[in-house]
Amino acid sequence: MADVANKYTENASGKYYVDNQCIDCDLCRETAPDNFKRNEDGGYSFVYKQPESPDEDARCKEAKEGCPVEAIGDNGA
Repeated sequence: MADVANKYTENASGKYYVDNQCIDCDLCRETAPDNFKRNEDGGYSFVYKQPESPDEDARCKEAKEGCPVEAIGDNGA
């Protein structure tokens, strides 16, 4: 389960975030490309834009549920 205390600093402020458990599998970037990007230097994903529509929110939720290491959280501030 994602831990807000371990989220990457690049995450956009808001509900969704990626923490340091990310294994760079690309699932979130494939599922919600409008919201997740890759940190090329660190080799992990982060939320660069919080969802702005019900469709984007649904894709972020799908990415969270599909994350193989549960690195995506939805309890951010």
